[in-house]
Amino acid sequence: MVAEKMYELGTKKSTIRTIFEFGRKRAAEVGEENIFDFSLGNPNVPTPEFVKQAVVDILSEMEPSAIHGYTIAPGNPEVREILAKSINERFGTQFSGKNLFLTAGAAAAITISFKALCEAGDEFIAFAPFFPEYRCFVESVGGKLVVVPPQPKDFQIDFGAFGKCVTPHTKAVIVNSPNNPSGAVYSEETIRELASVLQAKEKEYGHPIFIISDEPYREIAFEGYTVPYVTKYYANTLVCYSYSKSFSLPGERIGYIVVPDEIADFGRVYGAIAGAARVLTHVNAPSLWQLVIARCAGRPSDIRTYVKNGRLLYQGLIDAGFECVKPQGAFYLFPKALEPDDYAFCERAKKYDLLLVPGTDFGCPGYFRVAYCIKTETIERSLPLFKKLAAEYR
Repeated sequence: MVAEKMYELGTKKSTIRTIFEFGRKRAAEVGEENIFDFSLGNPNVPTPEFVKQAVVDILSEMEPSAIHGYTIAPGNPEVREILAKSINERFGTQFSGKNLFLTAGAAAAITISFKALCEAGDEFIAFAPFFPEYRCFVESVGGKLVVVPPQPKDFQIDFGAFGKCVTPHTKAVIVNSPNNPSGAVYSEETIRELASVLQAKEKEYGHPIFIISDEPYREIAFEGYTVPYVTKYYANTLVCYSYSKSFSLPGERIGYIVVPDEIADFGRVYGAIAGAARVLTHVNAPSLWQLVIARCAGRPSDIRTYVKNGRLLYQGLIDAGFECVKPQGAFYLFPKALEPDDYAFCERAKKYDLLLVPGTDFGCPGYFRVAYCIKTETIERSLPLFKKLAAEYR
């Protein structure tokens, strides 16, 4: 009667959403101030004032039909030119408007890219820990997700394990830096080595292997860490970007795909992206928000709260006896659980109303994710509870 796979996806909620909904119910019982919900990566830094002002100005100055009407499928040409110029100024690239395809956020950008590239028998590689939705995104277009085991000491790429995962069926490799859930930033050395391995494999197999660089957290990189712009190291790269995290706009769904001129058969790849967007019913990205991001292009993100929260929570967890990689970017920590069963650990944490996400969902059993895009005061009050939780394991 219905597509069974779609029914499963629609009725089996993600672990993250399930924990978040549990928190809402629990807050109604004990009070919002007594819930320490680290489950959801929903930015708590206010949307910048310049974004609000851009919205007001556009609505006041422009004709409604120009604001709310359709754009062409790849996006408003003027907007794409402005964004391309901004990218070039920041990263020393040579893009123009024709290299961009505007999308309804990063999830749309990634899914469109998978759909555009995927042929029968294709495999897409992800590095654990990874964003859980990659799996359903890849499988929904007929591909297979291959997972490279994690390198827990720093959550850079384990190239020994990676080499064993690349096969003639490999179509693309997913790079997510700064990373959700580990907060790690891939170093320039890591990106160079990744590019070198893939270039060798392209020659060996006689076909392109793409990098899909998933970059919603690009702007949230802490002092001392630089996020390499992957197209400068590897020609066959698609960049999927979103303003959800950088401008605190997750509900507005606006982003883009960058398709470099140097990519293998640019015309066919860009055409396939347009076709994938058509099939997935992305007629065009939200028109108002296209205009807004053009006016705000190149403006800085305020990450001071995330820096403060990351340092505070990291030190608190270390003091409590947890093992954890120091935060480098995004707004997540990925500590080691205090027992092998991360689900059992996160369930025990609920006794203290600490809502944590098991690492198994990110392809990394024995760890848990903590999203610190919440009030600093909430983190401060949670630290004694983490100590009590840790004390149970001594």
